[in-house]
Amino acid sequence: MASTAEPSSSPYSSSAPDADILRSLRRLARDLAAADPPAPFLRAVFASVSRRARLLVAVFDDLLLALGAGAGMPRSASLCLREVLLVLQRFKAVVADCSARSRMRLLLQSDDVAARVRELQHDLATLLDILPVGELGLADDVADLLTLASRQCRRPAPEAAAEQELKASVLALIQEVEREIVPERERLEAILEEVAINDPASCSQEIEILEREIGDRLAERWTSAMIALVGLLRYAKCVLFSAATPRPLDSKVDADDDDAEPLAPPPDFRCPISLDLMRDPVVSSSGQTYDRESITRWFGAGKSTCPKTGQVLTNLELVPNKALKNLISRWCRENGVAMEGSEPGKPEPAPPVAANKAAVEAARMTASFLVKKLSASFSPGSDNRVVHEIRLLAKSGSESRAFIGEAGAVPLLVPLLNSEDAALQLNAVTALLNLSILDANKKRIMHTDGAVAALCEVMGSGATWRAKENAAATVLSLSAVHTYRRRLGRNPLVIEKVVLLVRTGPPSTKKDALAALLCLSAERENVGKLVGAGAAEAALSAISEEETAAAVLASLAKRGGAEAIVNIDGAVAKLVAEMRRGTEWSRECAAAALVLLCRRAGAAAASQVLAISGVEWAIWELMGSGSERARRKAASLGRTCRRWAAANAAQNADCPASTVSPPTVAAS
Repeated sequence: MASTAEPSSSPYSSSAPDADILRSLRRLARDLAAADPPAPFLRAVFASVSRRARLLVAVFDDLLLALGAGAGMPRSASLCLREVLLVLQRFKAVVADCSARSRMRLLLQSDDVAARVRELQHDLATLLDILPVGELGLADDVADLLTLASRQCRRPAPEAAAEQELKASVLALIQEVEREIVPERERLEAILEEVAINDPASCSQEIEILEREIGDRLAERWTSAMIALVGLLRYAKCVLFSAATPRPLDSKVDADDDDAEPLAPPPDFRCPISLDLMRDPVVSSSGQTYDRESITRWFGAGKSTCPKTGQVLTNLELVPNKALKNLISRWCRENGVAMEGSEPGKPEPAPPVAANKAAVEAARMTASFLVKKLSASFSPGSDNRVVHEIRLLAKSGSESRAFIGEAGAVPLLVPLLNSEDAALQLNAVTALLNLSILDANKKRIMHTDGAVAALCEVMGSGATWRAKENAAATVLSLSAVHTYRRRLGRNPLVIEKVVLLVRTGPPSTKKDALAALLCLSAERENVGKLVGAGAAEAALSAISEEETAAAVLASLAKRGGAEAIVNIDGAVAKLVAEMRRGTEWSRECAAAALVLLCRRAGAAAASQVLAISGVEWAIWELMGSGSERARRKAASLGRTCRRWAAANAAQNADCPASTVSPPTVAAS
């Protein structure tokens, strides 16, 4: 957003009228007087600020009345009050900064906060001392208020014994957890009560803010303690607040409406390249925002222009758009959309800071507590609350996934996939999806009786599309292991249900189901079963909607499915159309599929390719603007078509090769 010049009447301008300065001073003083302390343990520090501000409100009111009566203000007083304005602004900034911090970080840095407040109070006292009170014509009682405010600002701050004791208690608790001592419930509850964390919502919010502060490296000195506190708060949330019913993460989707589609993100949250929700928004040198993965692929294809504006970029540096990421994160939380990447089979991104001993032990305690509670639970409502927490814990890192798996959660979660409770089913399948990212848990799932059958049941008749989608994503995750990919491919029910989701699912479900098909098709022995189940037709039906569809067709063609694809009416034409108008990756995959069809199916495929009007120009365009692999595939397709056209012309001299590639293609 373009910046605009401040008007001359702004109180920050050296030429602003004295009345504007006084009105700004009065407004700031009132704000500070009414401000709530950012945390209970800082009440004494900020109460002193509030008292000084209330005294100053009366002074500024009197000065405004004097100005309104026509009295002028000496220049020395005017300059001094402008400096007071800056100090009050800094006071307000401190209050805002502290209010935005996590409570635990604020406690750890409470000494620094108190020092900043004392420094500002000293600055304010100095300015009030040099203010020419006699020249302002203030009433005696108002002048006394100024003197009182100055004296109070210079008064030594009282010892914050309770605050220091609370801080020491928190640090001692962390040390005990490091030594594998389980915290006492009453002691944990008392500490959280003192920092105003007293319900599931405030605990979840505290965890979220702490994690963001750790990622942004806002307090290097206390990072280790903050990481430990995240784990400790997760444990506390389960132990202290487990009786509270969790807010359904998918409350925006009607769980009883089988046709309900996941909520579409706002346009500003979509990447202009992929049109998907941005997970890691970054700003290019043109000022446009893109998802990091999409713009990196754009640059990787040798392009140095802005995809949205077309301008040549001065550099290829990318700056994280943290403000937008926070807004997207908030939207995702409110609408039950996963902020993390949706490809669980891929390795996790490295966390910004490694977990420490206390955090690891807290995660172990939390996992053990939750699994024991699930094993002893006898009601769907209680099950849902516990499984919901397991689902969240399994998102937090590899250690947590390992501890949950080791504690025996998988055999307890699998039967819940058949639950008639839509929320419980969704939480159970999502928990298994999160757990499956870890290879050891893949083994546990595959070796649990009925696990694969239960996943198929969810894909076929799950209560919500989100549950079906996550079941397909779990199959994708399991398929990342070669031996499991074969086992899943031998199960006709797995293939049938995944293909069904590609045919009938909404866009996000189609995307995960196609990704599962792509992974399954990497095994040659699975291809015949996939083709027989209609995987090629299903992929073709989605080819204009999802870029993975072209990749599935290329994979099937590579491993024995070429003839079956060529025999599908309109298949070649759809691939050519995708090569013309698809995304960068889908154009590349469509070209690869066409090359494989021509090589494996011969004349049956080549004749269909050459019969399509404008195919030569589509090949040429891809050779000029595609990725490196796309250019290679386009050149190979052009050579294959030319060879087939030449051979066909030699066999039938009466049929001129009018469709042979023009000189532009031959030039390749």
